[in-house]
Amino acid sequence: MHHAHDTDSQFLRHAPCPSCKSKDNLAVYSDHSFCFGCGYYEGEGGKTTKPKTAMSKLLDVEYQTLGKRRLKEDTCKKWGYGISTYKGKPVQVATYKGLDGKVVGQKVRFPNKSFLILGNTKEVPLTLYGSHLWPNGGKMIVVTEGEIDALSINQAQGLKWPCCSVSNGAPSAAKCVAANLEYLETFESVVFAFDMDEPGQEAAKACAELLPPGKAKIASLPRKDANEMLVEGLGADILTALFNAKAYRPDGLVYGDDPDLWEKIKTRDNMISIPYPWEGMNAKLHGIRPSEMVVLTSGTGIGKSSVCRELAHHIMQTKPDEKVGYIALEESCVRSSLGLIGVEINKPVHLDHVFNETDEGIIKEGYDRTLGTGQVVFYDHFGSMENDRLLGKIRQMVKGCGVTTIFLDHLSIVCSAIEGGDERRRIDSVCTKLRQIVEEMRITLFLVSHLRRGEGKALEEGGKTSINLLRGSAAIAQLADIVIGLERNQQGDNANLTTVRCLKNRYSGETGICTWLEYQQDTGRLLETTLVTPEPEDTNEF
Repeated sequence: MHHAHDTDSQFLRHAPCPSCKSKDNLAVYSDHSFCFGCGYYEGEGGKTTKPKTAMSKLLDVEYQTLGKRRLKEDTCKKWGYGISTYKGKPVQVATYKGLDGKVVGQKVRFPNKSFLILGNTKEVPLTLYGSHLWPNGGKMIVVTEGEIDALSINQAQGLKWPCCSVSNGAPSAAKCVAANLEYLETFESVVFAFDMDEPGQEAAKACAELLPPGKAKIASLPRKDANEMLVEGLGADILTALFNAKAYRPDGLVYGDDPDLWEKIKTRDNMISIPYPWEGMNAKLHGIRPSEMVVLTSGTGIGKSSVCRELAHHIMQTKPDEKVGYIALEESCVRSSLGLIGVEINKPVHLDHVFNETDEGIIKEGYDRTLGTGQVVFYDHFGSMENDRLLGKIRQMVKGCGVTTIFLDHLSIVCSAIEGGDERRRIDSVCTKLRQIVEEMRITLFLVSHLRRGEGKALEEGGKTSINLLRGSAAIAQLADIVIGLERNQQGDNANLTTVRCLKNRYSGETGICTWLEYQQDTGRLLETTLVTPEPEDTNEF
């Protein structure tokens, strides 16, 4: 017989077993440890008991109504769940039997919820409690996270229908189910009715994934677990939850005959777009869509931030019911604000002399029509930052503030804060996480990224942008839906003219020059112009 868990001890965590090397079967308590896989025990001043497989002495059990649990005596007797004493202390005992009906052991539960196993300590953790009551398969079986819930559901069923429980709760549920796959597959469907907390639901998914597609279902209970429902007199609702259990389909797998898929195809919600502010870009890019990552890139000082402010302002005006998140890591939120106000009032008020010469009332009106509407959420941070912190702020903007479009300027400064590994790996990591957020939260992300120096004409002197020049990692190009290059000769005859080139277009495949934007010195605006002859090599690539 194994040493009892002292009723004053507290469960701390699951850990690897030093004896059987299992990943998490060792239950660590405040004064001892016990492996529910092999029976290894360590406690009482360091005393260690090696695993035993021989049947140890079992307890005599008395069956009676469990009032607090609302479980009837007939239910307890049918399931072999009763009360006893262990070393003078009251305990509840679940007697485990194999499919042949022979006893394999007992699970002894103390008032503080700690427990020990008597009997065959290898067999009990791998036995589905109650499975011996229904050894021949059938239409449906319900699997619960604990013995009490199995009794509760079966009592609600009138003790008629197959039901069983995993042996050691959520942490080892998948291991127990895996050991009983041959038995569970004799039923047409298997319904997992685990606790409704996060560990319970994650365990239910892990168990469901072990069964053939379409066989497993997961029940959604209106309370934490089945016994809580029974205690509240909701037995009929238990049956409803089991009847309405949905077939489990692994994350990421969508069956072609799923009715929800046709609804998504029909409504095409993810294709609803708003136009760009410049027609040349709409002709190739066909608008701005949710769940897309758009990369803006160029050489240094070409005007990426100016383009971001024009786009942000345009989205605010086009969608007054939507919010924009603006994260500019190389300028203060005051500078970003002045840029947006300047676009609204057609004055470059970010320049001190223009700000001082402009009537304060005009600036305030511009503020009221842009920032004053509450449509913009800034992250007031200057310089590099850890990427996990940045990703957390983006989630806050979306979930907490209702932001639908994010501007992040720029990628390199985010990656510079990450220690360890080369730049390519750092950029890979950040881009992958940003892409996941874009898909998960169905937002549009405009991401500014730098280009590295290439051969030939310098980018600052009008050199052509290329997707191969994206600085640091191929992941930027691979994960982006749209890549837009900006080209401008800062020292040329027309230093205010910017060529907008599409380098990648996952949506339609159209690439090449989109349009030309001319910076207006007096207004600070970027206006589209057509007074440029297209380059001969401008092509569409599909």
